Amino acid sequence: MSGLCEGRVVVVTGAGRGLGRAHALAFAEQGARVVVNDLGVSLDGGGSSAGPAQAVVDEIRAAGGEAVAHGGDIATTEGAASLVRAAVEEFGALHTLVNNAGFLRDRTLVNLDEDDWDAVMRVHLKGHFLPLKHAASYWRAEAKAGREIAARVVNTSSGAGLLGSVGQGNYSAAKAGIVGLTLVAAAEMGRYGVQVNAIAPAARTRMTEGTFAETMAAPDDADAFDAMAPENVSPLVVWLGSAASEGVTGRVFEAEAGRITVMEGWRPGPASDKGSRWTPREAGEAALKLLARSRTPGVVYGTR
Repeated sequence: MSGLCEGRVVVVTGAGRGLGRAHALAFAEQGARVVVNDLGVSLDGGGSSAGPAQAVVDEIRAAGGEAVAHGGDIATTEGAASLVRAAVEEFGALHTLVNNAGFLRDRTLVNLDEDDWDAVMRVHLKGHFLPLKHAASYWRAEAKAGREIAARVVNTSSGAGLLGSVGQGNYSAAKAGIVGLTLVAAAEMGRYGVQVNAIAPAARTRMTEGTFAETMAAPDDADAFDAMAPENVSPLVVWLGSAASEGVTGRVFEAEAGRITVMEGWRPGPASDKGSRWTPREAGEAALKLLARSRTPGVVYGTR
C-alpha cells in the first residue's frame, strides 16, 4: 500500500531534533522525499553543526526513504531561497513546506534584552516568512505555467502564541504573529492551489523539557503511551501536508498526546452600539456590562 505522501517532496525546517525530526521521519514513512533543514544550533540559537540534520537523513535512508540535508539559515533570503532550490534541484519539485525551526531565550519582560527579542523574532517569525515567501513564489510560477498545484504549508505556532506565557514575551509574540501570517498566506495563496494551516503543538522537546520537566517526562513503562512524545503531533502534520487535506486552509489546530483541537481564535463577542460618540464614563459602563456577558479568557501559561 502506498503512503499518504507518496511522490510528494517535503521540506521541514528545524528537522534535526524534536518535533521537526519526528515530522521528517513521519513524512518519509508515508512515502515523501524529504529535505531536512537544520542549523544544528544550541537551545538559545548559538553555534552550528551539520550533525543533527545529517543524522535524520541517514535514519530516513536506512529505512529505505529518500532525503537530503540542508544547512542554510532560513531566516536569511539566500538561506530560504536555497532551501526551495534544494528541493527542486534534488527531487524535481516542492509540494509541502513545514515551518518548524526555532529556539528560546526566556526572560520576563523587564529582564528581556533587545537582542533576545530580535533573535527570537528572527528565527520564529522571519524564519517562517522567508521560506513561505520563496516557496509561494515557486508555486505561483508553477500555477502560471499551467501546472496543477496541490501545495501545502504547515506553520508552527504555540499555546504561548494563543494564550500567552509568563517569561516568554518574545516567543509568545512571535508565535501569535505566525497565526496572523498563516491567515494572510491562506487567503492570498489559495488561488494558486496552496493551502496554509498552523499547529500549536505540545510535546517533549529541548525547548520544553526544562520548563515542563515533570509533566513531560517519558513514562517508565516502555509499553505505556508516552503522551508527550513529539511523534504524537506528526500524524496531523503529515495529513495537513498531504493532498488528502484538500479544502482545509487558514485553520489552527492544537495537537497534544492523543488529542486534536480546532482552535477558533478571535470572534466578535458581545457588543453595544450607542449610535453616537460615548463619553469616557459611558464607554466604561458599557464595557463592564459587555465583559459580564463575555466568555472568560483562557489562562496565561505560568499563572496557574
